[in-house]
Amino acid sequence: MQHSIEEITLKNGSKGILIDIPTATVMTLDFSFRAGEYLVEHDKWETPHLMEHLLLGANQKYRNARSFYAEFEKNGAYNNASTDPYHITYEAECADFEWSRILDLMLLAITKPMFLATEFEAEKGNVKEELISRGNNHFRHLSLAMRKNYGLLAMLDQEREKLMYNVTLDDIRSHYKATHTTSNLRFIIAGRVQQRRDEIIAALEAVDLPHGDGRTPLPNEKPKAFKKTLYVPNRSVKNIYFYLDTFHIGKLNDTEQDALMVLNVLLTETMHSLIFGEAREKGLVYGMGSGSANAENYHSFWLGAQVQKENSDALLGIVNKEFKKILKGTIANDDIVAAQQYSLGRFQRSAQTVGGVSNGYSNRYFYEDVIDDYYLIPERIKAVSKDLIIDSTRKLFDKNVWGFGILGTIPMQRRDELRNIIADLWG
Repeated sequence: MQHSIEEITLKNGSKGILIDIPTATVMTLDFSFRAGEYLVEHDKWETPHLMEHLLLGANQKYRNARSFYAEFEKNGAYNNASTDPYHITYEAECADFEWSRILDLMLLAITKPMFLATEFEAEKGNVKEELISRGNNHFRHLSLAMRKNYGLLAMLDQEREKLMYNVTLDDIRSHYKATHTTSNLRFIIAGRVQQRRDEIIAALEAVDLPHGDGRTPLPNEKPKAFKKTLYVPNRSVKNIYFYLDTFHIGKLNDTEQDALMVLNVLLTETMHSLIFGEAREKGLVYGMGSGSANAENYHSFWLGAQVQKENSDALLGIVNKEFKKILKGTIANDDIVAAQQYSLGRFQRSAQTVGGVSNGYSNRYFYEDVIDDYYLIPERIKAVSKDLIIDSTRKLFDKNVWGFGILGTIPMQRRDELRNIIADLWG
């Protein structure tokens, strides 16, 4: 969708992006605070998550969550919230005609929560259900277990469920007071905003929150390699789930990140990709995934799948073979062009809705205060060269920081054998 953006810094210290989409029929609102689990003690880990559940409930005007939602949703508007180790983000989407009402309701919820004891008890039940549901996701379970083993901020959902009962209402109120300040807030508002710019800014500058001490810094995390296969036993799983991660210590620049995005497509994203395409053709695996991400002090690349035990050696053999080719500088130009074309098409598909456009900016902006130039992304994809892919891939292996994990039921000897198939990628 055609759009223009403006970053604004308000008098109260908050910053954000207004995305004007002249043809929009909806408006999206995203408000993000650095308020995640990294700011609480281990035994209070669920404090941010429980607070997020409670905040979009009873407030100064609506005395319980049901009455607030009855008002909020009466014309089809939607809201939600999410917590990760670093941020709590509140989001809403509404029809264009009621943008002002919904903005007011979101700001009311964020600034005037009641944190009622009755809703606190109810939400503990809801959070427990959520954590049990998440705990049934084997990929998530393995991924979190591996993050813990690297020494990164993470906790298993099964552990979180137990720790939830350590959290009190006073903990929630204290965490809210410490984190929900205007200078710790970032926002993105997308839709027909240009004609309402002054009204939006006035509403945001009138937010009744303390100023605070600025944007809370992110934690200083650096992953550490582990030498043996991480094993998560689960007798209910007939096949095995595996992940491998590799890390470059330090940030990669934008062009290197672009190269790894294309690498990801090259390896697993399509039915003709180098690893997944061959594995699927040989009947070894139904699906695979991979991806990369820039963190404050490192860049990570992961690859994972669920696979029958008898197919696991052959699948990891393909992983080893294709990574070695790239590390040695062997990539077919036709494969690069195909990956770039797929990436271009996927980018175009991602920008077909107001929410899609907003999401294209939110990740980097909330984490890094960086605004990607949306209209330059196609040129950035086209500019990815063979040498850049090779050099960027080599950086992922240059520090010998990596790990391999399995979830399922498999003997120790077999776990070690599978790890050894890929171990020589790191020298």
